[in-house]
Formats: sequence, C-alpha cells, structure tokens
Amino acid sequence: MAVITLPYKYLERLTRTDRKMILDKVAFIGSDVERIEEDHADVEFFPDRPDLFSPEGVARVMRGYLGIETGLSSYPVKPSGIKFTIDPALANIRPVLGAAVIRGVSFDDESIQSIMSLQESLHWAVGRGRSKVAIGIHDMDTVKPPFHYIASRPSRGFIPLDFKEKMTMTEILEKHPKGRDYAKLVKDFPLYPLIVDDDDHVLSFPPIINGERTRVTIDTKNILLDTTGTDKRAVSVAVNIICTAMAEAGAKIESVDIGGVQTPTLSPAERTVSVQECSRLLGIGLTATSMSELLRKMRFGAEPAGADTVNVQVPCYRADIMHDWDLFEDVAIAYGYDRLESQPPKTFTVGKPHPVQVNAALAREAFSGLGYLEVMPFTLTNEDVLYKKMQRDEKKGVLRVMHPISIENTVVRTELLPLLLEFLTLNRHRELPQRLFTVGDVVDSCLTYQQAAGVSTHPDADFSEAYASADAMLHELSIEYTVKESADAAFIEGRRGDIISGGKKIGVFGEIHPTVLNAFELEHSVAAFEFDLRAVPGYPVL
Repeated sequence: MAVITLPYKYLERLTRTDRKMILDKVAFIGSDVERIEEDHADVEFFPDRPDLFSPEGVARVMRGYLGIETGLSSYPVKPSGIKFTIDPALANIRPVLGAAVIRGVSFDDESIQSIMSLQESLHWAVGRGRSKVAIGIHDMDTVKPPFHYIASRPSRGFIPLDFKEKMTMTEILEKHPKGRDYAKLVKDFPLYPLIVDDDDHVLSFPPIINGERTRVTIDTKNILLDTTGTDKRAVSVAVNIICTAMAEAGAKIESVDIGGVQTPTLSPAERTVSVQECSRLLGIGLTATSMSELLRKMRFGAEPAGADTVNVQVPCYRADIMHDWDLFEDVAIAYGYDRLESQPPKTFTVGKPHPVQVNAALAREAFSGLGYLEVMPFTLTNEDVLYKKMQRDEKKGVLRVMHPISIENTVVRTELLPLLLEFLTLNRHRELPQRLFTVGDVVDSCLTYQQAAGVSTHPDADFSEAYASADAMLHELSIEYTVKESADAAFIEGRRGDIISGGKKIGVFGEIHPTVLNAFELEHSVAAFEFDLRAVPGYPVL
C-alpha cells in the first residue's frame, strides 16, 4: 500500500474545491485516510492505482467524481525534435528505454515534493524496487541533446546526486547509499547502463542514481524524463503516469525519438463493453446512457454505441484496466457503493468451523497458555533448510516447484520445525528468552495435513524444557502417547525422544544439535518439539 501526502493548498488549487469536500469524498474512490494534519493529509491507495500516487492524480479523479470536470482528459503531445540512441550492448543488461520532454514546469515546494514522491512510489509499485523500472528526472537546460543510452565500463566516473566528488560507478555501488541499496541489480554485469548527453556529460547511472549536474530544483523550467527497465509495458506505464501528472500541473509534454519511434503518445486505448453484463454483475439497472455518464465521472471517455454497448476510451495512465470487469468496478464506484442495496442470499446455510480448524485453534490456545508466541512461516521453502541444515534425510514425498523463481522457494514445506529455526535466525538481535510456535499445513506426497511445532531459545534451554512443553501440549489436546529413544539427527543424542501414539511415531522433542545450531547461526541452545495434529482424537479422515 502506498501512503500519499496531499498538501491542502496545492490539492485545492488542482481540484478547484475545498479540502473538506475532498476529504469527505476521497474514501469513496478507494482510499483510506491515514492522518489529517494542519496543512496536509496522508492517504493510502492500493498498488493497482499508481496513477493516484500524487496530488495531481488524486485531483484529476476527484474533479470527475465531484462532477467538476468529467470525461477523458486531453494531453496533447508534440515532437521535441530530440533523439535518444540505445547501445546494442544493453540488450542483455537493461534494454528498455522510455523518455519525454516536459516543458513549462512551474515548481514550488509542494509541487517539487510531489513529483519526487511520485517517482519513488512508482519505483515501488511499478518498478518492483527498480528492477523492472527506474526513473530519472533531469533539468533539461543543463545538458545538450541528442542523448545516448550506453553500456559503459564500471571505471567511468561522474559526480552522483548529493555528492560533491567524482566517483567511479564501482565506487558508487560501494559507497553511495543508493548504490549499496540497488547494487544487486547491475553488479554482476561486465558493463553498466549509463545515460550521457552529446557532450558526454553523465545524466544518470540507471537504476542507481542520477548525476549531480542535472539536479532538479525549484528553478527548473524544463525536464528530461528517462525511464529504463526490463519490461516494456511497465516502462511505458511509468512514463505515462509522470507525464500526465505533470500535465495536470500545467506543463507541456513533448515526445522523444527513440530508434525512430516517437514516445510517448499519451493516447487512450479503446474498448466496447456490455451494459447488460455490467448491470448483471453489479445488480443495478443501467442504460447505455447512464453507464456512459458514470464512466465519464471516473474520467473515461464514454459514449453509447447501441442499446446494450458503450464505447470506452481508457486513459493512458490507467494501467489497471485489463478486463471489462475493471471498468465495471469503476462504474460501481461512480454509482456509489453506499447506494447498492443489500439483499439476503437466496440460499440459506448455517456455517460451523471445520474440525481441522477446531483442533488448530485448540493447539494455538494451548501454546499461548505456555507463553509461546505464534509466527506464520511461508509455505514454500527449500531442501537446504528442511533437510541439509537439519541433518535429516530428504523425504521421498517432497512436492517440488516446477519453475522456481529463486533458490529459496523450491519445495512445499514438509515440516514446520526448520522454519521456526529460521525465525530464530532472523530474530537473533532480539532479547531472550524467545519462545515461538506455529500451527499449519504441510504436504507429503501431495497429501496435506496439519502439524504443530514449538521452539524455545535461551542459555538454559534443554531436554527437560522440551519434554515438559511437549507433554503439556499433548495432554491439552487429549493425545495419549508414550516416548521412546529417538534417532533424529536434528537433536543431541541422549537428549531426544520420539512421540508414539497409536503405535505410530507422531512427533519428536529434544535439544537441538550444535551442528544444526551452527547451520542456522544460532548462539544459544534450543529446546524444540513437533508433532502431527492428526493424532488428536476426532481428527477428520479426508
């Protein structure tokens, strides 16, 4: 979720209404007002609406929702005559480039903060931490076109933003705060992306940092926008959102020639949607005319195209419109969710908790009574955590991810205890003692069932504590059991025991082996136990 600061004076100027009206209605467009201060409000928006991550975007939609200005906004674009070249060596590094020239900017403290905040919000929501998209905003009057997007040697140097001394790109990755944060995106390539002007002055080192030469200030009048990345659609979305936001503030947009193609165009997409389908899904009676009016209220271009169809022009900044139903959602927003009549369901049923969840709730209650704190590990993990670090043999029934996106998430968990030890690793800086538990699903040979596990770490954690805690849990859940000597290598020999119920092993407890502690980088002893919740009397047979 993105929290956007809305300065009242700036927002009132853009919206052409008062702050009370805006704050009273902004929640109806899909937001949550976090804080109301004397001179601004902080408002939270969902990440699927990055066009609302600025006061300019909020003002645009509020003018429509309040009936001040409806229909499609027009953003004329004329060619700037400026060209960008792209080095073919960037094809496997960071190949996509989007750009625009933004003229006639009139900055004050609020508007310059708005564009900088929008830039960072887009880095998060659209750029996925700059991996897909990185945005550079430059003072156009400090550099000379044409511009060149090149692959450069890491030894190339320039003065990065907020620094006074020249640094090589290698040094920037090591010493500059932004370099350290985003070095992982480029450090493994032999050449680094760089944007320079015709005099070979550096504009930016994407996706890391801009050059100090092109710093945008309150006196800046003309802007060069560069957007680089690995995803063509995401780059286009970022360019469109920034350009239209600046146009809302009064700037003029000019396109740039990139490889013979003028970008951006800021032209809308067109769709034809069914009135009948929209009415059916929303449960309200609509006509082509009334549906068109509601869409125009949400800043779409819309005209009836027949008794049951509406032609819609989708603004270039609405990257979230991927299906007709996305338009129908905006129809519902414009109509007003508060006006939708509630109806009882046609089929009457009586709900009750599933027995599996009842047992899980009992286990959670018992753990809490013993002073344990619940955590919720991820369902996906890897063989290294489940087996290698635990000194356990790999199970035959491991469910593997066919196309894992990282080495950390290659299998579905078959046990919970290793994941609790991971949690202890992450919380080594916290005070002791730490007592954690988790209750949840595990998968073995495509069979899903529930386990419970608990760990306790502090200097005096030992076998006795593990035994006592396991005994208390099993008695609380009415599980009759016996104990036999265990051979589980995750625990210290002689300080471990298998839990036997109904003639089967259902769990284990004991003191974690020093080798396992070292593998998880834990400094203190750990008393731990895990058991199968299918041993609880009355567990449903699925």
